[in-house]
Amino acid sequence: MDGMPLRNIPTEPFAVASGQARFEVEGDSVTLYINALPSSQFSFSSPTDFEFEYMRWMFAACEVTFSKTAAPRALHLGAGGCALARGIAHRWRDSRHLAVDTDAELAKQVRTYLPLPRKPVLRLRVADAAQTLSARPPASHDLIIRDVFAADGTMDELWSGAQAAAWAASALRTGGLFLANRGERPPGTGARAELRALMEQFAYTAVIAEPGLLRGRRKGNLVLVARHEPLDGAAEATLARKLRMGAVPARLIVGAEAQQWAGRADRNNR
Repeated sequence: MDGMPLRNIPTEPFAVASGQARFEVEGDSVTLYINALPSSQFSFSSPTDFEFEYMRWMFAACEVTFSKTAAPRALHLGAGGCALARGIAHRWRDSRHLAVDTDAELAKQVRTYLPLPRKPVLRLRVADAAQTLSARPPASHDLIIRDVFAADGTMDELWSGAQAAAWAASALRTGGLFLANRGERPPGTGARAELRALMEQFAYTAVIAEPGLLRGRRKGNLVLVARHEPLDGAAEATLARKLRMGAVPARLIVGAEAQQWAGRADRNNR
């Protein structure tokens, strides 16, 4: 996987289930666009060099959760270009990944042209994300990453409800980590609803986002975090510091502040 030469990646648009996709190659990197929106980005020489801030945030959360010698078993709901799966597999060499996407042609193109790990490290499956999550055996994954979008938004009717949170809680092992990427516009109603649903199922929940988004002043991506047990204080402080020091500084909100943001200030989640 590492050190692969840049392949002769085609740059003409190709048809996918949701419309059109294309690869854009620049130097050592390639970006996957779906319907003119950037969906995934790779550095061929540096698998953990993520262009998208939300991926950096997710990777930082993984770093403080799993030890250097851990080998997490990961489920990726919404495979896209599998950039996070590739980066995590590079960082934790014995990790195992199942990535699912509903788009068969997109999965074919991604597997053909992008420098992805092979089986058994990464299995790329054409399947529905919600159906896959609902069918996972109890405590079957150390890491669940959800990055599923319809157009440029999150499907609130599915992912913000109690059922999806219950599926995630069932499939996640003790000591594991659930991460969800959400595209939000003020006032972030869908994200707040999903956070409330996660709070019913998990002992620890948090939000990672830019301060302006948290204050309802701008749109953008945020990451919801959930675990069956709290992060220890040192790990939480390390994560908050990593987020503050990023190219685009972000905040980690937990406890009473997360409760208030979710609209549940009267409940204690810690």
